[in-house]
Amino acid sequence: MRQGSRWRTPALLGVGMAAAALVGCGPDAGPGIAPSPPEPVPSVSPLPTLDPDDVALGRQVYLQNCASCHGANAQGAPSWTQPDARGNLPPPPHDDSGHTWRHGDAELAGIIRNGMRDVFNRTPELTMPPFEDRLSDEEIVAVIAYFKSLWSDEHRRFQEEQTQRPAMPMATPAGER
Repeated sequence: MRQGSRWRTPALLGVGMAAAALVGCGPDAGPGIAPSPPEPVPSVSPLPTLDPDDVALGRQVYLQNCASCHGANAQGAPSWTQPDARGNLPPPPHDDSGHTWRHGDAELAGIIRNGMRDVFNRTPELTMPPFEDRLSDEEIVAVIAYFKSLWSDEHRRFQEEQTQRPAMPMATPAGER
């Protein structure tokens, strides 16, 4: 027997005995031993149905107001993940290849209504202009419905979860309390 091999045998026997004990714990373990409860199955709620009229209106509004920057098929600007010469990120896609589906309805509506400045941009101006003076609430909801029609079920489900989450409170600057 080699040095150190005497320690391997008892260790392997211990593993073997533990495995044998576990085998005896299955549903047919015998009298007096209760079977393990089944694993819970995650429930998948059905996705909300998209109203075809909302999707059609949303596409029309999108083509008139958004396509010049985000592309006729919501594909985004070429190289949208790379900053341009000024250090700003180009308009992203709103289809499955972008990140629009990661934001809830209220956040998307707020961005469309109020515009936004991407925090990664180097210039101070808004990345996206506000549309509050050009689009009604109904048109904003329809544009979001159009976006949803471009996403996979998996992305729609994730986005719906984001929509159902409570809104995060906005930070108040120190002097505005």
